[in-house]
Parts: sequence; structure tokens; C-alpha cells
Amino acid sequence: MIRYSIGDRIMIGCIYLLLTLLAFSTFYPFWNALAISFNAGLDTAKGGITFWPREFTLENYSIVFQDSSLLRGFGVSVARTIVGTVLSILATSIFAYGMTKRELIGHKYYMLMGIITMYFGGGLIPTYMLIRNLGLMNSFWVFIIPGLISVWNMIIFRTFFKGLPVGLEESAKIDGSGNWGIYFRIILPLSGPVIATLALFTAIAHWNDWFVPSIYISDENLLPIQTILRQTLLSNISVTQMSGLDSASLARLEQMKNVTSKSLTMATMMVATLPIIAVYPFVQRFFVKGVLIGSLKE
Repeated sequence: MIRYSIGDRIMIGCIYLLLTLLAFSTFYPFWNALAISFNAGLDTAKGGITFWPREFTLENYSIVFQDSSLLRGFGVSVARTIVGTVLSILATSIFAYGMTKRELIGHKYYMLMGIITMYFGGGLIPTYMLIRNLGLMNSFWVFIIPGLISVWNMIIFRTFFKGLPVGLEESAKIDGSGNWGIYFRIILPLSGPVIATLALFTAIAHWNDWFVPSIYISDENLLPIQTILRQTLLSNISVTQMSGLDSASLARLEQMKNVTSKSLTMATMMVATLPIIAVYPFVQRFFVKGVLIGSLKE
């Protein structure tokens, strides 16, 4: 049993207190938004909602799930996150696997060109012109193709691949397997921790992105939920404008005096946030090993 001195106990207590305050300051805004989303809108306008709803209601979520534009945006976000994450991880890992081959002609040049893109970009206007000339405006693929390969993720993949035993590839080549066979049958199955970690980071980036659609997408049918939510926050529109329902439903909403734009906004935020949070517990066990991979020296 370890015995701590008085000074050590004071230090440990201060550390725990600091971590508790940090955790509370991080978690409280989310919890407060959740409480407001379940509270009657007019009652929320009075103030004083902290940890628990004062007048519990599900009317906010009922309106959100009846809004066709929000549901359509939710579907676009889900499709973008799944397709973008899978293709990005696949393309980035293939690039990284190629960079582990010293016999690849010009591999140092490719690596240098990739690293330069981490520090220098073309700028917003040249990028916009490039996207327009490629015909990606108002296209679902504008979410996927421009950010298909992440150089930082490639470096992490490359570091992990170079840490695998060389004998695995040599034995596979003796058995007649080519580079593609080695990659899909040996490298990828052994890369679970790094794939899970980088896939979560990539998925979060896709899910939370509102900037790209706001520039390159003018078709409302292709707007993800984060962009729709931002437009809602900026416009501060009324309940009838936000709902997008038919006349019969609007008449019903007129009778619902407990709904405000703020309560609907909080409910929309929860719908946009909870799905990506729910993914975290499934990949948490890979984090400790996966995140530290990029910190190891070759």
C-alpha cells in the first residue's frame, strides 16, 4: 500500500478538483441544452433552466421530426459521414502503404509534396474556382473528393505500417501474394486500432462540417443538418417558418403556445449531436493505442 505525505495528498486533491471543474465546464453546456430541449419553450424564455426541465415536454422533438428539411439534412449528413469516412480511410491507408515502400520510385518526392500541403493551401478563391471547374458544385461528391486524403492521417498510417513485422509481407510474397493481396489480407486486418481511431476523427470532421456546404451547395436538398442548423441559429426564424408543415399542421402549431424557436433550436442541436456521440463508446478501447501510434519515432 502506497503511503502519501500531506503534501502529496494536497497535490492529488488539487489535481482531482481541477479535473472535476474542467469536466463540469465541458459537460454542462451540453447538458443544459439537453434540458432546454425537453422544456416548454415559453417557460424556457423565463430563464432559470439549469440541470433539469421545469416543464417537461416532447413537443420540440415532435416538430423537429416532422420537419422534412431537417430529416433530409440528417440523411445527407449520415450518407456523407459513412461514404466520406470509408473512402477517406481506404484512400489514405493505400497512400500510406505505398509510402512504406522504399523501392517506390520518387517516394520521397511524393512525401514532400504531401507535407507541403499541410502548411500551404491555395486559398479560398482558387479552391472555389477549382471546385467549379471540376464540376463539383451542387454535387454530393464535393463533400468527399476534395478531402479524400489526409496527409496527417497518412503519416500516422505509415508509422503504424512500418512498425509491423517485415516477415509478414515476406512470407506472403513467398506464398505468391501481391501487394494488393498483402494490403487487404494482412495489413488492414492488423490495423484495427489505428483505423478505428482515425475513422472516428474523420467521421466527426464530416459530421460537424457546415462550411463546405455553405460555399459550394445552393441546392437545399443537399444541405447537411449542420448547415441547416447554422442557418436556423443565424436567422432566428419563427416556429411556423421553421416547421415547414402543411396548413393543418400549422394551425395545430398555433395552438401550441409552449414552443419557441430557441427550444426548437436546442432540440435540433441534440438531434445533430447525439448520433456522433453514440459512436464513441464503440471505439473507445482503441484510443489509447491508436492515438499514440503517431508519437512513436521510426
